[in-house]
Amino acid sequence: MADFRQLTLDLPHQISMSRDDYLKGAPNSGAFELIESWPDWPSRVLLLAGPVGSGKTHLAGLWAERVNAVSLPVEELVHYDPMNLVKCGAVLIEDADGTGRDDIALFHLLNAAREVNASVLITARTWTDGWGVQLADLLSRLRAATPVELGEPDDELLKAVLLKLFADRQLVVPMSVIDFVVVRMERSLGAAGQIVDQLDRIALAETRSITRPLAARIMSALEEKQSIEDYEMATLPFS
Repeated sequence: MADFRQLTLDLPHQISMSRDDYLKGAPNSGAFELIESWPDWPSRVLLLAGPVGSGKTHLAGLWAERVNAVSLPVEELVHYDPMNLVKCGAVLIEDADGTGRDDIALFHLLNAAREVNASVLITARTWTDGWGVQLADLLSRLRAATPVELGEPDDELLKAVLLKLFADRQLVVPMSVIDFVVVRMERSLGAAGQIVDQLDRIALAETRSITRPLAARIMSALEEKQSIEDYEMATLPFS
């Protein structure tokens, strides 16, 4: 018997990541305003902390683009001369609480930035006391940084993000579907992107609209941590 399932193509979707598209809500508005206030920061070093999916990368990236900052993951620091990095006046160091951090390299960067009055924005999931820093002088420098916190997105922010992600794909989805998804999803912006992607793919494959029953199927599959490939094979109709 022939298989008439519609094949889906992994076509790229253009997601707008400009400053005007950054969605502000209670969990991130304070951090957004403080970071946007550059160069009038309380100190030259800001530590932006928040859980996975809170939008650290997006917000830090907006700052780096606006001020033409050098951007590096923390594990790459060891390969660069810190004085060369701070010449541009602004440096973004991401995931500073990761396992690849070299404490001496980070310490030298902060010293170089202080010497030339450069700004440093550091992102991490947790505050410095939980990083396992062994270098006392580095810990002192980090504790002197201005802390900026991003919380988990609340329902209103998640709704706005879902609507934006669907709009980026030129999809109009009923608010009843958005409301249904928000109260059941993981509290992260990354989860929002995954849900939108899967709803779009399944709706296209089944040539149907995105509805609440379809959303229920997707959410159930995610709760069971079933891969999207297995989910598609199990749910797409045959004829």
